Amino acid sequence: MGWVTLVLAGFVEIAWSQSIKPTENFTRPWPTLLCFALGAAAVYLLSRAMDTVPVGTAYAVFTGIGAVGAIVLGVVVNKDPLSLGRVAALALIVGGVVLARVTS
Repeated sequence: MGWVTLVLAGFVEIAWSQSIKPTENFTRPWPTLLCFALGAAAVYLLSRAMDTVPVGTAYAVFTGIGAVGAIVLGVVVNKDPLSLGRVAALALIVGGVVLARVTS
């Protein structure tokens, strides 16, 4: 169950990362409230996952999921450029997350 919670925490982190820009430097109250709520939810879920998943592994997987999700959404939604280097970086991150899971 810890791994399921950890993946969920990673997805909430992706949502959190995308919720930062609409706050416009935390000057808009409702987007700011949503941003803080998502951040708190992500950390809460991460802490619950750490009940069964080792801390280092959990944090590495959590940030890996968040990084990959943020980059993918940046490319798809915001039309961020996608270079060979970014694709290689994404592949390495995904490989690291999979390796962490398989060896835990």
